[in-house]
Amino acid sequence: MSNIYTLVKNDSAPQIKVTLTREDDGTAINFVGGSCKLKFRKKDTTVVLFTLTAPTTDDFANGEAVFGFSSSNLDQDAGYYEGEVEITYSTGAVETLFEILEFYLRSDF
Repeated sequence: MSNIYTLVKNDSAPQIKVTLTREDDGTAINFVGGSCKLKFRKKDTTVVLFTLTAPTTDDFANGEAVFGFSSSNLDQDAGYYEGEVEITYSTGAVETLFEILEFYLRSDF
């Protein structure tokens, strides 16, 4: 089971950094010239609530992408959510990572 990333409702600055590697040999996935997205949805639903795009200034050559959340993204009900990471290579080919990221969003005080 994966880690559960914790977030707080309406926060405007949290970030999640992912390092994408090949499962078979552990090498970084190089997607320079492409893009990387995180699709976010409520757990056990099919509706994508929002999509975050990693800035192209991230270290794509070493498989690194950082996704920044805004307060409007996190204006959701407290509970469990899921994220799916998708890479689009410079060739236009798309690869979706198999592992689903798990999130827990709690209410603010």
